[in-house]
Amino acid sequence: MPVAPLVEIAASLPARGALIGLDLGTKTIGVAASDPDRRVATGVTTIARKAFTADAQSLLALAAERRAAGFSASACRSTWDGTEGPRAQATRAFARNFAKLTALPIGLWDERLSTAAVERELIAADASRAKRAKVIDEHAAIFILQGALDRLLRLAQAG
Repeated sequence: MPVAPLVEIAASLPARGALIGLDLGTKTIGVAASDPDRRVATGVTTIARKAFTADAQSLLALAAERRAAGFSASACRSTWDGTEGPRAQATRAFARNFAKLTALPIGLWDERLSTAAVERELIAADASRAKRAKVIDEHAAIFILQGALDRLLRLAQAG
């Protein structure tokens, strides 16, 4: 299945089935999942990055366990003029390679400043620095996936 912006894969998604949200970092992958009706994102785990094959197998196992219908990966534009920075390019490269291993669609979702927003929420909740470090990537994945779910819902209501 090709990798495309989330709005382009929306039509290829079945009516029901969880989406797996990914916040691909250099050291970790934050993972979130939706309910089968794609209304609410919840945290799943944070995967310590190893090698591509190991990372991909972990994600495929989670997708199978949750009977996922697809993936949503954060491909943030690093500048406000819309150009892609190194992180977005790395996400696209991971998604292209990952797409060779799965028939599930992979939608890219531009969610800028998600980690900063989550960091502010955790600080407001009085989470210690050590606690924030342990959960920041998973919470960023939740934030990103929820934005994608909300966008898919708006598309469905408009169509």
